[in-house]
Amino acid sequence: MGFLSSISSLFYDVGIISWDVLLTLLNLVNRKRRIGHVTPEGHPGYGGHWPEFRPPQEGDSRCSCPALNAMANHGILSRSGRGISFIDLNHQIRATYNFAPSFCSYVPHYAARMLKKSYSNDTFDLAELDLHNGIEHDASLFRLDAALEPNQSVKHIPFIEELLAASTGKGKDGKDILTSKDLSRILGKRRAVARAVNKEFSLSFFHKIFGSSNSSTLLTIFGGRVDDLRSVVLHERLPEGWESRIRQPYGLTLTNFNKTVLGVEFGVREKDWAEAAQEAARNSAPT
Repeated sequence: MGFLSSISSLFYDVGIISWDVLLTLLNLVNRKRRIGHVTPEGHPGYGGHWPEFRPPQEGDSRCSCPALNAMANHGILSRSGRGISFIDLNHQIRATYNFAPSFCSYVPHYAARMLKKSYSNDTFDLAELDLHNGIEHDASLFRLDAALEPNQSVKHIPFIEELLAASTGKGKDGKDILTSKDLSRILGKRRAVARAVNKEFSLSFFHKIFGSSNSSTLLTIFGGRVDDLRSVVLHERLPEGWESRIRQPYGLTLTNFNKTVLGVEFGVREKDWAEAAQEAARNSAPT
């Protein structure tokens, strides 16, 4: 059964890549969605009108991903964050953030495999996604490492404030914007410091790419706009009037997304933060 499952997964992955390339090409020859009409009509958030925001209550399930937590806080996913179907996650992510259908299919399928569940038949709680070194990884931009804070739904506010203050770009309206260089710089610092203070630190090349992928959504879906990101990553709330900055008719494909991801990852310079890492290690040492 393991061999057959591996073969099935291989064919699925090849199919996703082919589908994604086709959608990337179709995006090139079709008109972009009109501003104000990126979220599909009939879906929560159409016209920028999001359902009521309610912070999580005791017993609710949340995870390390602000974008998923925001969907639960607005009731787009189960407000409790529990009993979510992988199929519903696929559809709701696509409509909310305008990821391509290939992208939205691949990620829940990957999560189901990671959790050893059936994509078609099973459900999950958001907190289950924080299986360490599955999707969740060390050196997060928003949270302490799992060895230091096992509950990965707990935000580390100083990290978030430092990230938002690190923006060097400016929009046409003069507002602050995070750039790929900004993200590379902060990722370098987070990796260097986490490696120094966390005795259980691990970050494979795969998880480095995953970390750059998570970071790159800030640039793509949210356009790097600090005002919007403050609401999303700090309060896990979608701003009123907000819609995805991806206007391509078939959404953000894996092919296009990976261009941003690789740009961020190849710009990371962990060695530039050796002094900061040493200071953090001294400050964290027992006295």
